[in-house]
Amino acid sequence: MKSALVLCALALNVALASPAIAGPEEEALQVVQKWAAAFNASDVDAIVGLYAPDALFLGTGSRTVVRTTAEIRDYFERALLTDRPRGAVLESHSIMATADGTIVITGLDMTTAVRDGKTITSPGRVTFVIAKRGADWKIVHFHRSSVPGRAN
Repeated sequence: MKSALVLCALALNVALASPAIAGPEEEALQVVQKWAAAFNASDVDAIVGLYAPDALFLGTGSRTVVRTTAEIRDYFERALLTDRPRGAVLESHSIMATADGTIVITGLDMTTAVRDGKTITSPGRVTFVIAKRGADWKIVHFHRSSVPGRAN
């Protein structure tokens, strides 16, 4: 009886200590969280590494659809390496699985920059399409635009 109790306690301990198994939605959301952390750190390499090589990208300041990793890098070098520190927070979001290995996360965010000692806020609408590519989740489509009718 004592052995059975010890085994049950050990099994419970292992179960409680093990991380929860994340589903596709949670794994895709982790990519968005990594994106925000890289944005907040102005880490161009980290943020660009989250995108698939064939990703479609339309940032707030984009004048055309960006289609290459080099163009995504150029965008973030301009966006993140000026007016620092930078910040991005996903304030609300909805998640939808559209197919095996493809997740859409859309919501409202707030980005910040510091220019001449003043913090500038920019509320936005953002959509990430994240797909399983091999063993990794990658951003395959990104779109962000300003919230209409609000000063940025």
